[in-house]
Amino acid sequence: MQSQLKQRLPNWQSLSQSARTLAPGLLLSVTVAAAATFLAAHYGAPQMLFALLLGIAFHFLADDAKCQAGVEFAAKKVLRFGVALLGLRITVEEMTSLGWEVLVWVALGIALTISIGMLVAKILGRRIQFGVLTGGSVAICGASAALAISAVLPKHPFSERNTLFTVIAVTAFSTIAMVIYPIFVNLLGFDERLAGIFIGGTIHDVAQVVGAGYSISPQAGEFATITKLLRVALLVPVILVISLYFRSHPDKDSEKADIPLLPFFVIGFCICVAINSAHILPVGVTNTLSGLSSWCLVSAVAALGIKTSVKKLFTIGYEPILMVVIETVAIAAWVLVGIYWFF
Repeated sequence: MQSQLKQRLPNWQSLSQSARTLAPGLLLSVTVAAAATFLAAHYGAPQMLFALLLGIAFHFLADDAKCQAGVEFAAKKVLRFGVALLGLRITVEEMTSLGWEVLVWVALGIALTISIGMLVAKILGRRIQFGVLTGGSVAICGASAALAISAVLPKHPFSERNTLFTVIAVTAFSTIAMVIYPIFVNLLGFDERLAGIFIGGTIHDVAQVVGAGYSISPQAGEFATITKLLRVALLVPVILVISLYFRSHPDKDSEKADIPLLPFFVIGFCICVAINSAHILPVGVTNTLSGLSSWCLVSAVAALGIKTSVKKLFTIGYEPILMVVIETVAIAAWVLVGIYWFF
């Protein structure tokens, strides 16, 4: 019995040592996330944007020996855990409630937007991965999609800079759309259902979709939220296709690494959707875990900001901004066509 205890003791010591190693950087990331949450609640600006800006302000700690491991852990492991828990916001019943025509049109819109991103990236002399990253972020769920997609793309020296830019861009465009799109749908004379489908089918981030939808009416807000969650659910097949593509089309300039066919966090996402659809967990537990997902994603964005210097960010050029603009216009035009022809 004592020998078994001695055999287990080193494991606990190793776990304790790992916790002490990760604690400073992880605590820094969570603290930045808490400050971003406070500022977002009091000033009405996007939480992710505050997390990025505050994180960048602490970039001087990125190379600190005490913080480095924890910041890296938050940017990768905590991120993936948060993406997996996103599945607790979705049920199969909600996804199918809009009708098959909306489901098919939204799915085709995602494929079209990512394809446009890849095409524009190639025309502008950028990596195909960058087009996939920006196109997927615009098409699916903004900053959350950017973080999830970047986790399965081949790595190269500019990967983190590109991810940070994408998060900033889609968050900024989401905020602008949150103000403009409700006015736009009113000018077009859309009813609450069509207004909600347009808002949910076009705005990048979930929070801005909710804000824009409910600013029109509770019914429009509900349709917008369900449409948006449908796009979030399609993150799984998109991740699978991206993994398959880059496994069969390796980039010679990227770091050599095995790209998983279906990462564990995506499998976790699917399991969470199944659990939520079956209503296994009490509502209070589901809400708590959904809140934990938000905290994980904001902490990951804060860590990403800490790791990225402003100097490197400004070397990205004008082309990526043009890419995000084109992708944003493309998905809005696609949803409008669907509304006038099919919905």
